[in-house]
Amino acid sequence: MEGDQDLQFLLQGGDLLKVRSQSWKKTRYFKLQDDCKTMWRESKRTFRKKQTFLLDDISVVRHGRQSEGLKKNTEENVEGRCFSIMFKSQRKTLDLIASSEEEAKQWVSSLQKVMFNISNLSHQQKTEHWIYSCLRKADKNDDDKLSESEVKRFLRLINIEVDDDYAEMLFKKCDKSNTGLLSGEEIEHFYDLLTHREEIDVIYGAYAKTTGYMSPQNLLDFLMKEQREEVTLADAHNIIRKFEPDEGAKGKQLLSKDGFLMYLHNADTMVLNPKHKEVYQDMSQPLNHYFISSSHNTYLMEDQLKGPSSTEAYVRALLKGCRCVELDCWDGSDDEPVIYHGHTLTSKILFRDAIQAIKEYAFKTSDYPVILSLENHCSVEQQTVMAHHMNSILGSALITSPLGEGMPSNFPSPEELKGKFLIKGKRLNKLEASFVQDTAAAEDTDVTEEEESNDEDEEQQKKSKKKLKMAKDLSDMVIYCKSVHFHGFEDARKNLGFYEMSSFKEHKAMGLAEESANAYILHNVEKLSRIYPAGSRADSSNYNPVPLWNAGCQIVALNFQTSCSEMDVNQGRFLVNGKSGYVLKPAYMRDLSSEFDPITLTRGDWLKPKTLHVMVISGQQLPKVNKKKSSIVDPLVKVEIYGVQADVAEKETNAIENNGFNPEWNENFQFDVYVPDLALLRFVVKDYDSTSGNEFIGQTSSYFLITAPTLCFHAGYRHVPLLNKNGDLIPSAGLFVHVMVLDAE
Repeated sequence: MEGDQDLQFLLQGGDLLKVRSQSWKKTRYFKLQDDCKTMWRESKRTFRKKQTFLLDDISVVRHGRQSEGLKKNTEENVEGRCFSIMFKSQRKTLDLIASSEEEAKQWVSSLQKVMFNISNLSHQQKTEHWIYSCLRKADKNDDDKLSESEVKRFLRLINIEVDDDYAEMLFKKCDKSNTGLLSGEEIEHFYDLLTHREEIDVIYGAYAKTTGYMSPQNLLDFLMKEQREEVTLADAHNIIRKFEPDEGAKGKQLLSKDGFLMYLHNADTMVLNPKHKEVYQDMSQPLNHYFISSSHNTYLMEDQLKGPSSTEAYVRALLKGCRCVELDCWDGSDDEPVIYHGHTLTSKILFRDAIQAIKEYAFKTSDYPVILSLENHCSVEQQTVMAHHMNSILGSALITSPLGEGMPSNFPSPEELKGKFLIKGKRLNKLEASFVQDTAAAEDTDVTEEEESNDEDEEQQKKSKKKLKMAKDLSDMVIYCKSVHFHGFEDARKNLGFYEMSSFKEHKAMGLAEESANAYILHNVEKLSRIYPAGSRADSSNYNPVPLWNAGCQIVALNFQTSCSEMDVNQGRFLVNGKSGYVLKPAYMRDLSSEFDPITLTRGDWLKPKTLHVMVISGQQLPKVNKKKSSIVDPLVKVEIYGVQADVAEKETNAIENNGFNPEWNENFQFDVYVPDLALLRFVVKDYDSTSGNEFIGQTSSYFLITAPTLCFHAGYRHVPLLNKNGDLIPSAGLFVHVMVLDAE
């Protein structure tokens, strides 16, 4: 992008008005730093002269008064001058006002352009960019040369601790000019020594049989034997043409070691099968035949008792592929319903604003339907307002009558519902009677989620049920997801329509999944089930969703705002199938005659015993846990299997002392997997600490189904990108592993 006008605009920077409240609006100078990936701003506060944030940390840049802060704290006449920067983490949104509408558009378009270019850098470019920025930081006097002390500083910056003798040896090896300083080609030689990977030498050397290079036939042998890929000689020729950086070698149809490494770093050759980055499953099955990515109390940014509510929480969940969001609705002032966690100190947002945000971001990540789960505590009058807002904002995208002619007998498919919104909530009557009943309001005695989560016994619940009147306008919007109380599997089978669904508190659902797993599975063949966290989880912690998926539950709702292993599992479950938020359940979980039980594991089609071999070879550019310059990590890798009880397992490597830049483990593990359709694989990198719990460094780009029905991950030698706690990619960081799945003997 050298010479690009948008890049130059950001590098030059300018004054922007930062908005925190109606009374706090202050001018701050923003500019892009020379590394082209860090935004810098100057603060007037003497103890905080410079503040920065990475472009990689930005989720989205929104033009106009779209954030809650700008809507609340600015007037409509500055609409065109406003823009907001929303972050991937829980960091507060940055609300800004430019001096003109043209300048605001320039900031937005320039940021979006540079962010797009950064996200599309190759792995090698990202690594070089990162190392270059560390070299700049290490060069204290900005003379484009490195002294021995600056080399040691640089090594600490890139997460390597070496003794003085080794650092001196490395320095002298590169200081060909004997000046006591490294410059130009000497720094390049130093870089080559640092990034040299012995494990790649071994693999490449085993197949480079043509004058020290790989010929197309050598490459084909590697791809077929090691990577287990179905490829031809023509494919090998294409790989050389695409990845060989040396024109001389390319002209001779040879692949150098650099070209081989570039190929292994290509996104399509990493551990996740690229075919599964697109929608590849049959999307024409009934809606309840899919696992559906789902959020609990979606509006909350933090805890359940006093944290803020925000429309941005809906935006974040939807951008992560969530397909079922929750709205807790209460009467607000000025006849406007609000959303918040009732009877707590959480802040309130307008129902109207939430629906507007949902409409705008519902289909950015996935085209498939979004379910709006209404927890309705409003009066009839404000329920009518809710219905009006959903009708006027969502328009024809809102499903307000069954698809097709007459009374349906089953759910429509995600394909049929593309781009549509479904309402989950209470309904005055059976769907079958909806065309003849003309009642304006009626009484509903089903408990809400909040009442059900009080852990009261059944008799006490009956006494405490509140009678809630419903507006017909809102009731009539509930078509395929009518909320009803659960009175047992037999009652549901005999008395409930396919569209009538129950919500289960986690403990009740876990009990059913353990004691009546097959009955639960058969229940979910015909109906939808929603699971939600216990009311005692005031800190917005999460439960393990895997046992509920094993029981066929579709809408397993989690607190999306909380970074934890349970959310990692959820992200992994829905990483495949194009991040559509819908994953087709195995055939034996869609069959009313199925005898599958994930606890007892009786014989059946689900038993496909496999042996999973995993070799953890090395790591690259692992981030620091402690940001202090002197802090170096001691990384270890945990390999975890999630699935049915018989398959759950974890193993870990030894820790490597003082090396987060290029640690090598070369450790082998073996796992027996009996129900591979439901198995999930996870790599977790931690910083070993003998005195306390090991600290999290990164995790794989989530989890991968072992078969479904083909491998969701590539076999052979593969790079595994790492994510941070929030589930966002860590640039340049990764693992190098060898994986293989074989039929069990």
